[in-house]
Amino acid sequence: MYYFWKMARELPRPPKEVDLHADAFIHQLDEYEADELLAESIDLLREMLDAAIYWDYPEIRFIHGKGKGILRKAVYEELAYYKRSGAIANYHPSYRNEDVVVVVIGL
Repeated sequence: MYYFWKMARELPRPPKEVDLHADAFIHQLDEYEADELLAESIDLLREMLDAAIYWDYPEIRFIHGKGKGILRKAVYEELAYYKRSGAIANYHPSYRNEDVVVVVIGL
């Protein structure tokens, strides 16, 4: 029998900082529409944030960049949901680089 805890234990540790720009993790960008790339970036954010929560990271950083602000807006909307649900304590722009959001997981 395969238990959930065993499956969850196989969840890899995420990096401390994750670049959400599609070109950082998708190799054939021309096969995607803009909205699909945005969805892939948000999926990566969820995957890495869930893993960071699981591994009890105190915080994790996500690079959203400048651009038109579309990715940044989507990232902040997703983080607002995580905060409302109680999964994270807080999030804020990095004091050193406003193109990065710092997610505080525990208090």
